[in-house]
Amino acid sequence: MPNEAPTAETADVDFAALLHAEQAGLRAQLTELGFADQGSGLSYDSNFADSSQVTAERGEAGRLATELRETLDEVEAAIERLEAGNYGRCEACGKPISPARLEAMPATSFCIADAAKH
Repeated sequence: MPNEAPTAETADVDFAALLHAEQAGLRAQLTELGFADQGSGLSYDSNFADSSQVTAERGEAGRLATELRETLDEVEAAIERLEAGNYGRCEACGKPISPARLEAMPATSFCIADAAKH
C-alpha cells in the first residue's frame, strides 16, 4: 500500500501526515510573504522614504521565497513517491532510508551515505 511506511520500525509514524503538514506550512509562509501562486511579494507604500531599505527587504523576501519553493518542491516530490509506493527508498542506491532519517527529514530522497555525495 502506498501510504504505509517503508519498514516495520516506522509503522507508527504517519509520513503522509508529516509531509502534508509541511506542505501546508510552506504554502502558508509563501502566502504570508506575498509569493503564493507565483506572486511578486509583499507590497510597499510608494511614499516610503527609504527606498534602499524596501529594495533590500524585497531582495531578502525573494531569496526566502525561492528557498521555500525549493523545499515545497521536495516535499511535493516526496508526496508523489509516497502515493506511487516507492517512498523511503534511496534514489541513488535503492536501499531503504533509515526510519530515524525519514522521521527527521520526511522529504529526503537519499539515505545518509548518499546524501553526503549529493
